[in-house]
Amino acid sequence: MASVKLATLIIRTVAKPISAQIKHQATQHERFRGLCVDLAQFMHRTEVKLRTNILGEQPKHIRPLSETRAIENGANALAEGFLFTVAAALIVGETWRSSRSQSKRRDVVDDQIEDLGTRVHDLTAQVTTLTEVVEERLRAIEGRNDELARIMERIVEFGLRGGWAEFEGTPLQLPRIQLVPPQQDAHIDPDDSGSSPAS
Repeated sequence: MASVKLATLIIRTVAKPISAQIKHQATQHERFRGLCVDLAQFMHRTEVKLRTNILGEQPKHIRPLSETRAIENGANALAEGFLFTVAAALIVGETWRSSRSQSKRRDVVDDQIEDLGTRVHDLTAQVTTLTEVVEERLRAIEGRNDELARIMERIVEFGLRGGWAEFEGTPLQLPRIQLVPPQQDAHIDPDDSGSSPAS
């Protein structure tokens, strides 16, 4: 960026002496002098016609410029045209460079957006896969919980029926324990506690 501005400044600085040289050469070379005179006379006629048309008058005979004045005006016009051309070329070049830089920046941003979109898609796929795995494991855990709940219900049912040790068909073989209700003895008279009945 700094090098471009420096190059622009150098070109503008070099253009001024070239413009002065154009003015000097107008008085030295016959063809160049003729070009300057023709250009100056054309500009003079055009200016007079425009001025009279704006004022609403018809242009009469237009007196040409003197040769000295025509050479000076033509050389000035060529020098100013050269400076204008250089300045316009610099502006167009800077605009083109800026648009190219913005285009490159847009391409970089588009690439980054595309890369981010790909990453988001990949992450979404991973999250979906993980969600499916978690749901599958949750279903397995729920199935185990249901099985444990059924086992607990059977254990409680056996316990309530008095068969705590009823584990037939399992690796742990325990006999069934029967709880016997207390038996009622025959009615004993307290007076006869030490004697046996007479036979």
